[in-house]
Amino acid sequence: MTVSKRLSEKKVAKFEKNITRRGTGASGSSKNGFEPAHIVLILFAVLVVASFIFQVVRMAISDGVGEENEVGS
Repeated sequence: MTVSKRLSEKKVAKFEKNITRRGTGASGSSKNGFEPAHIVLILFAVLVVASFIFQVVRMAISDGVGEENEVGS
């Protein structure tokens, strides 16, 4: 099976064009917003901070007594 000279030159030109563009960075795609990993990390941080604030408010309301059930009282 023979390939026409015109078709093979077209393939070579396309390959060479790709080689010259390689490593130049993202030309068409730009990332807007946060990546999913960053969103999960932010949600985890918000959860930890909210839990801490909730525990501090609970301890302030109950006069500093922790969640432990004391046997003697």
